[in-house]
Amino acid sequence: MNKLLAAITVAAVATFASTPPATAAEAVATAGGGGGSVGGAFSKGRTHFVVTAGNGQAFDESYLVLGLGVSYYVIDGLSVGLSLESWSGSDPGMYKVTPSVQYVFHQVSRVNPYVGGFYRRAYIDGLPDINSVGARAGVYLNAGRNAYIGIGAVYESYVDCNKTTYRSCDDVYPEVSFTIAF
Repeated sequence: MNKLLAAITVAAVATFASTPPATAAEAVATAGGGGGSVGGAFSKGRTHFVVTAGNGQAFDESYLVLGLGVSYYVIDGLSVGLSLESWSGSDPGMYKVTPSVQYVFHQVSRVNPYVGGFYRRAYIDGLPDINSVGARAGVYLNAGRNAYIGIGAVYESYVDCNKTTYRSCDDVYPEVSFTIAF
């Protein structure tokens, strides 16, 4: 998994480094299309709705993971959010609630790198709830007017982890998301 994280990081840095600076016309178009602020879709007062879907691994089982979230930009580039994930298709079933904070480097024209942190509470059928903290980094790619695809990596550390119940108390995994800005 560390190789995957390294590959994603290298791809993000290479994309970011190879992106030429915005021309004056592009900067005006970006600001004008995003509610009149230099932050565009990531400007103060914007709300993003996020949908996640994929598979996850836990307890030596494979799960279908579906999630919904919302984030609000308190200043250009900086959002606070809340998301909910449902893990189904295997035993034990679980769901996770995650408040988060994220900064999007909105000054970049073609891709928007992001970094963030979160606290998560997992509710697991038949087991004690478990908390975790983590960090994420990646890039948002413009997929249309006010629509973005996020690709990144996450590091998560479980608090008060019991290694007799959980095989690992730290995890690194890729993330892909789709977000719509309003």
